[in-house]
Amino acid sequence: MRSYFFASSERQTGMRIARNALAGLVAVILATDPTGATTLRNEQSVESRPVGEPIMAVISLHDQRITVYDSKGWILRAPVSSGQKGRETPAGVFSVLQKEADHYSNMYDDAYMPHMQRLTWSGIALHGGPLPGYPASHGCVRMPYDFAERLFEATRLGMRVIVAPSNVEPAAIDHSALFQPKTNPNAAAASAAAAAANEAVGKAEQARLAAVSASREAAIAMVAVRKVEIAKVKAEAALTATERAIASANSTETKEQAQDANAKVIGQVGELEAQLASAKTDLQPKLDAVLAAREAATAAEAARADAAEAARKAARDLDPVSVFVSRKTQRLYVRQAFQPILGVPVTIQDPDRPIGTHVFTAMERTGTGLRWSVVSMDGGPADGIADQLGAVHKSSDGDVGAPTRDLSSAKAALDRIAIPQETVDRIAEIVSPRSSLTISDEALSPETGNGTEFVVVMSNEPQGGLKHRRPYPQVGVRYDRLPYWRSPFGARYSTW
Repeated sequence: MRSYFFASSERQTGMRIARNALAGLVAVILATDPTGATTLRNEQSVESRPVGEPIMAVISLHDQRITVYDSKGWILRAPVSSGQKGRETPAGVFSVLQKEADHYSNMYDDAYMPHMQRLTWSGIALHGGPLPGYPASHGCVRMPYDFAERLFEATRLGMRVIVAPSNVEPAAIDHSALFQPKTNPNAAAASAAAAAANEAVGKAEQARLAAVSASREAAIAMVAVRKVEIAKVKAEAALTATERAIASANSTETKEQAQDANAKVIGQVGELEAQLASAKTDLQPKLDAVLAAREAATAAEAARADAAEAARKAARDLDPVSVFVSRKTQRLYVRQAFQPILGVPVTIQDPDRPIGTHVFTAMERTGTGLRWSVVSMDGGPADGIADQLGAVHKSSDGDVGAPTRDLSSAKAALDRIAIPQETVDRIAEIVSPRSSLTISDEALSPETGNGTEFVVVMSNEPQGGLKHRRPYPQVGVRYDRLPYWRSPFGARYSTW
């Protein structure tokens, strides 16, 4: 039998304060310890060139290191602490799904996870944390606190994160099967949609002000009508009084005086009736104008909303496109801005022969199209995560984490894939820098769902960090020409 105890808000607040203090103490110890500081905080950044926006991050589980790349090469490096034995960080292909600067776990004693960048909705994430020099987390990837903050400020949603068993890095690749953009009308369409949205905003504001002005004028005219109506009511009351005075007069003189007063009041009532008719005549067009102005304002607001949505859609059409080809399912899938837009069968030569896992990324535009890079993971048995003592792999020339570049296997993978020409043409219409093509032996992970990019987990690597995650509701995804989309952000899932 299990018992669950939930801490009060006061207790959780106290625990957060204590953990923040402990994190600060750890930082101080590492900063003042001449042995630990060098080992655990050997962060690096490129200084020989201007740094661009991060495109991908590659985490080596063997070397316990993260390297961040822009379109020109690596820009940031730092040690990490991944999942401990039994709760290993899964190797595979992920992307940043959510960012939260001040995040606390809702399962592990409210643990503080600053500058959290979520990789799966079940809880795998990048975040700041203590680095003992070996894998020690419950599945997340801990980074030095100030490095996590720096990376958090530089990245945006959708950035690719590759978790590799060994040390790999992007290598330039050129192949005819890599998508190259056609004359793309999306940029012009997005610009036109944005201009139309701005124009619609202006028109909606003008219509709103016109409705306000019409309402003000109608209100003024209504006040004039009310004044005349009140004066007329008073005059009619006076008329009733004079008529009673005539009826009750007990002398000729009194009766004549009452009759004179009655005649004056009758004249006043007549004048007020004429004024009231004129005021109402003046009011009616203003009331009509209010109705028309409000209808125009409502229509303009609806047009503004439609134009804004069209602009958002056009902007989404400029987002990088992600393509995934699975040898296991013999299908190709396409997503853009976390939305599934296409799924079609493909032909793979020798479908029973492993193909590996290869992540091709469009790094930047060139004069003739896009320049691509590839990160390849052979999908074979892992070299092994750095042991609990924090061993670091070195190449024969002493370069820490020297990369293995197997362009031949990546090109061989591309050679084996036959994509329908209609699909190639459609992707070519929307491909842009930061777009990606992932080819893998694996099927899509169950972690792939609403509000995610493609999640590919290497099935022959330890996945303890995922196995211990709390199950979460399965999400329905339909890959066809009409995207099916529901945001998951209303739900909150635990993070370790």
